[in-house]
Amino acid sequence: MLAEKISLIIAEDHVVLRQGLKALLEKDTDLEIVGEAENGREVLDMLANRHADIVLMDVNMPVMDGFEATAQIRSNFPDTKVIALSMHSNMPFVQKMLDCGAAGYLPKTANSNELSAAIKLVDSGTRYISGNLSIELLEQSKMKEEHRFQKPANDKGLSKREVEVLALVAEGYTNMEIADKLFTSRRTIETHRQNILEKTQAKNTANLIKYAVENGII
Repeated sequence: MLAEKISLIIAEDHVVLRQGLKALLEKDTDLEIVGEAENGREVLDMLANRHADIVLMDVNMPVMDGFEATAQIRSNFPDTKVIALSMHSNMPFVQKMLDCGAAGYLPKTANSNELSAAIKLVDSGTRYISGNLSIELLEQSKMKEEHRFQKPANDKGLSKREVEVLALVAEGYTNMEIADKLFTSRRTIETHRQNILEKTQAKNTANLIKYAVENGII
C-alpha cells in the first residue's frame, strides 16, 4: 500500500516566490500541493473546504498576515500545522510566530532539502526551527532570564502609544505599515520613533529591537 502524501498549502503573496516554492516541492514525491494563497484569509477559506496537513506560511502578507492566520488555524483547524517561511530571521518575528502556534520556522534562504525535511518532521509531530535560529532562541531565552528583574520599559518615560510603536518597530514593520495599523499618519509615527530613540538612547533599529526584547515589550 502506498504511503499517503503530505498535503500542503503555500501561502505567499509574491507570485514568483510562490511558483518557485511549488516547483521545488513538487520534486518530492512524498508531498502534494493542494492549494496556493496570496494571504492568510485565502488560506482560511481553503481550509474550510479542504484539508491540508501543512501550511507554508509567509509572515508579511496583505489582507491577513501570517501571525493572525496562524493563530486562527491553530484555533479552528488544529489538525493543520503551520511552518513559517520568512525573509525575517530576527528573533521577535520567530518568537511571535511560535507564540501564534507555528510548529516550524525557516528562512526563505533554506534549500530544498531542508525544506522537505522540515515539512516531514513537522508532519510527524516534531517542531522544527532552522539551525542558527534555534541557537539564537536559546540565547534569547537566557537573556530574558538574566533581565527579568529589570525595571519595565516605562522607567524611560515611554507613553503607551510609544510602547505600541516600539513593539511594531521591533517586529519589522515600516513607518507606513505602523501608521496604517494604528490609524494615524506616517509623520506622527516618525515623531514617535524619534522620541523613542531619544528616551531609550538607542542608536538604531537593532538597538530598539534589543531594548524591546530585554524589557518584555515583545
